[in-house]
Amino acid sequence: MPAHLLSLLVTAAASCLVLPTIAQAQDAPPPSPTEAQIHYSPYPEQNFPNQVFFGDTHLHTGYSTDAGMVGCTLGPEDAYRFARGQTVTSSTGVPARLRRPLDFLVVTDHSENLGLAPAIAESDPELLKNQWGKMEHDLVKSGTEGALKAYENWMAQNAKREDPLSEMTELKKTMWERETEAAEKYNQPGLFTAFIGFEWTSMPDGNNLHRNVIFRDGKSKADQIVPFSQYDSFDPEDLWKWMEDYEKKTGGKLLAIPHNGNLSLGLMFDDVTYTKKPLDRDYAERRQKWEPIYEITQMKGTGETHPLLSPEDEFAGFEIWDKASFGPGLHTEDMLPKEYAREAWKRGLAYEQKLGVNPFKFGAVGSTDSHTALSTAEEDNYFGKVTLLEPSADPVRFNEVIAGRPAPKGHQIYARMIGSSGLAAVWARENTREALWDAMARKEVFATTGTRMRVRVFGGWDFTKGDLVRSEFAKYGYDKGVPMGGDLKEAPDGKVPTLLIRALRDPEGANLDRVQVIKGWMDASGKTQEKVYDVAWSNNRKPGSDGKLPPVGNTVNVQEATYDNSIGAPFLQAYWKDPDFDPSQRAFYYVRAIEIPTPRWTTYDAKVFGVKLSDDVPASIQERAYTSPIWYTP
Repeated sequence: MPAHLLSLLVTAAASCLVLPTIAQAQDAPPPSPTEAQIHYSPYPEQNFPNQVFFGDTHLHTGYSTDAGMVGCTLGPEDAYRFARGQTVTSSTGVPARLRRPLDFLVVTDHSENLGLAPAIAESDPELLKNQWGKMEHDLVKSGTEGALKAYENWMAQNAKREDPLSEMTELKKTMWERETEAAEKYNQPGLFTAFIGFEWTSMPDGNNLHRNVIFRDGKSKADQIVPFSQYDSFDPEDLWKWMEDYEKKTGGKLLAIPHNGNLSLGLMFDDVTYTKKPLDRDYAERRQKWEPIYEITQMKGTGETHPLLSPEDEFAGFEIWDKASFGPGLHTEDMLPKEYAREAWKRGLAYEQKLGVNPFKFGAVGSTDSHTALSTAEEDNYFGKVTLLEPSADPVRFNEVIAGRPAPKGHQIYARMIGSSGLAAVWARENTREALWDAMARKEVFATTGTRMRVRVFGGWDFTKGDLVRSEFAKYGYDKGVPMGGDLKEAPDGKVPTLLIRALRDPEGANLDRVQVIKGWMDASGKTQEKVYDVAWSNNRKPGSDGKLPPVGNTVNVQEATYDNSIGAPFLQAYWKDPDFDPSQRAFYYVRAIEIPTPRWTTYDAKVFGVKLSDDVPASIQERAYTSPIWYTP
């Protein structure tokens, strides 16, 4: 007899217990649990978010015309398989795989002529009924030069805001239902979430007002519509009305994620609506409802802040695109305040005081905007933005003009300036469409530039330094405060906002340099202000006389494209109490966690392909995370 059973029998006998036979045990009713037994496990009743999930809310496949017509042959199924961790052969024949699978993915193919490229490849009968469609089909089938001409034709038609396939409703429906079918096929609640989504690609005069529309719902509801496109309207308010109509029609739920205000030439966070009306309360309420989060970092630049907006912030110049848009317009400095998230958050405080509602009260996510169907955000696994820029020693991978093509010389953005960002990180209870979408809607999300570091923040009035080491840290944070994306209101007498912050490095990545709190507020005169506070850092450094923390150092070996974790810290935490709090002033607080320097993708490419590094891109970068703010409203 096993020793543990013998011990049990001896204990039972010593306690004068009568052990029932197996038959008796089956017939007898279960014993009544004691109160202590009922409450033994602390977890069945818990419902607060206890996991962070990493994914991509912005990915294009060959069903996007600007991807499929320039070489991307992979479709939504390939995208989901790749995101789930499978090896996929890229459109240029290169085997590709993620180091670690993603937890979720939204395929957001452009709604404008969705599925044109696969329709041409299949010689779709519906497409061939259309004169323009047949012309495009015949050009593509004629060879490389014809395919290029077909793409130029589509770009010209797109610029005129005329839908060349306007009557092709069945073709649009077919292609959309293929997208939703792929999402249903690969959605596996609890293990991997495949969201349904699309991108509305508003580009007035070539300026970026794009939004990614994310469905909480499945195929049965999403198939009741075809996606809204720029051919329907360039006006975000018309998109919101379309979203409202969808929800009324289906009982479903939608949200929209704007991105790349840096390419909007001042339109993304403008003082007026698209139709040039001053912002009012109704507009503010609708924008806050339909656009709860913003894509703050991706391949086309980081949208947190700009060195000219934040001259005291030495980390403000990360992967900046500020020269032009995709149209002929030129970028000017006066556009900057209406393009970057931090300034929009600050201006939102003033609007809230004026209108009673903050139109720019959004959380932050990152995503890739890759047009290869491959959601890669790691520097050492960079697959470009479009198929043309997939791994290769070809100079086009570095020197192709990406933005500012129609602009004067000196206003161009080149392929080597593309960033490898980013990822969306979501705090939720489970990996399902519903749980992740709800977390996005309540702004309990953060952005990373590709790293999978974990960042958690709680704000409250009564936290103490000792709360950092509580075993029930998260439960206490929710019980006594609010998470990222939350609100603190009406400061109790004598109380000051306090933050509890934890940051854990990517387990397969670089150590942490520092953690910062960025505060924005509106002062007594009505002017908005900002300040960056270093609240936790590695290596026992001391701030200088100017209050600035010395750099952490740099272990990057540029020739070998390597680094080491001999500097930095794997974990940083902070208890921070606002030293400059005025209870009468509106404010927000968000956390930026920064890694030690690591090689940029161009440095890895220089090593792999033996090409020369360009002087206008850095050899190393400091990956980072940006949390959604916590707002204080008096």
